[in-house]
Amino acid sequence: MSVRKIVFDIETKNLFAEVGSASPDSLSISLVGVWDSETNSYTSYLEEELGKLWPLLEKADVLIGFNSDHFDIPLLNKYYPGNLTCIKSIDLLKEVKAVIGRRVKLDTLAQATLGEKKTATGLKAYEWWKRGEIDKIREYCLEDVRITKELYEYARAHGHLKYIDFNEVKEIPLDTSSWEDVTPTPMPHTLPW
Repeated sequence: MSVRKIVFDIETKNLFAEVGSASPDSLSISLVGVWDSETNSYTSYLEEELGKLWPLLEKADVLIGFNSDHFDIPLLNKYYPGNLTCIKSIDLLKEVKAVIGRRVKLDTLAQATLGEKKTATGLKAYEWWKRGEIDKIREYCLEDVRITKELYEYARAHGHLKYIDFNEVKEIPLDTSSWEDVTPTPMPHTLPW
């Protein structure tokens, strides 16, 4: 049985400083970018299109993201009529932090592991939102999804990721053996069946 993986990332319409809170669910989503392993395709959803995203997430065996357990899933749960924590989650930042004891940026992992840099930052995506430049947000968000997907696949294939620490590339050993072990769990679905 193949495991259906959804890699995702979120951009927001506002910043923590604007809303006066550090809670992810105090923010508003501008766009969610997604890669679906079943179709090997990238899609994106604006806030008003999230209803189209729920059926896709509900069919996932594993949700994969970067800082997703702390940020993306709580923010999505603000909109979702069920509870997305019922779906297995692999948060690459959480996995890395568990090994090295600190957070590292997605860009740092991408540079050291894949030899490439992110195309922008979340702050830039926020500025694009304010200017109505949705295509730029979509392109940036889907690029972050691609990088996260490739880091996940690299870790599964090699058992580690790499990061730059004081100008030295170091390996982060990761036990990925259970990442795609899935136990079916009953989940409240938004689909009418």
